[in-house]
Amino acid sequence: MLTNDAEQRGLNRQWRGKDASTNVLSFSQIEPFSPVVGILGDIVLARETLEREAAEQGISFDHHFTHLIVHGFLHILGYDHIDAQEALEMEGLETKILASLGIGDPYGDHT
Repeated sequence: MLTNDAEQRGLNRQWRGKDASTNVLSFSQIEPFSPVVGILGDIVLARETLEREAAEQGISFDHHFTHLIVHGFLHILGYDHIDAQEALEMEGLETKILASLGIGDPYGDHT
């Protein structure tokens, strides 16, 4: 789902207890690392936040959008970035998937 910052803020407050918008929310309907069958879950993206972040990072909206779809999908599958080791694993997967789509490393400037 593509939404605006106000709706994303409401969803984030309702489901995560955080009263702020965020770029992507994932709502998994499967257990972590379960087989990929049936309805997996939902991904909600805040268009205004994505546009702002892409401009701030000097990247195309399409590449940032694709990155956050991949990011959200990995959350649905069970990956997370709560601690440093999990973050490295998830970022590595994101980078590989995006490279296969012809999109550069979104974390390249952050290391």
